[in-house]
Amino acid sequence: MKAITKAIGETVKVDASDLELSEKLVELNRVAKVVKGGKRLHFRALVVVGDGNGHVGIGLGKAREVPEAIRKAGVVARKGLIKIPMAGDTIPHEILAKFGAGKVLLKPALPGTGVIAGGSVRAVLEAVGIKDVLTKSLGSSNPVNVVKATMLALRSLRDPKEAVARRKAGLEIEEIETSG
Repeated sequence: MKAITKAIGETVKVDASDLELSEKLVELNRVAKVVKGGKRLHFRALVVVGDGNGHVGIGLGKAREVPEAIRKAGVVARKGLIKIPMAGDTIPHEILAKFGAGKVLLKPALPGTGVIAGGSVRAVLEAVGIKDVLTKSLGSSNPVNVVKATMLALRSLRDPKEAVARRKAGLEIEEIETSG
């Protein structure tokens, strides 16, 4: 199950063709455009796609029919898949991210804690495959901004070994863990 990857700046996009992905609908909104003849109804779907093994993507799709909006959102989510660094069943370090007015705080947790998170954040973390994490959603409760803030936080996570290699300070990962 080797995924073909290509680096784009700091994030790594993943090819979705050889991953077994599950799709979760986070939000479905009915939006109306008022025109001369009345209201034109459309639907907006927010979908999270993940394999439960460190890969996740989000997508927003709009259409006149619900199934078509969900399908479009799924396609967008598959195109934007990224790989998340994990430390066992949790995240490597604490992180706070903001998107619009939505702020999300993610903290690593001990094994057996579970996913302590609200609806939108929970959907993303479960799609990634994170099993133990503490979260707090600060600011806006708008599902779109909260999901995007969560993705921004996950994208900003760094693997400790990778950070040590970048610094090239000659320190081993064990030395950093014992000194902190």
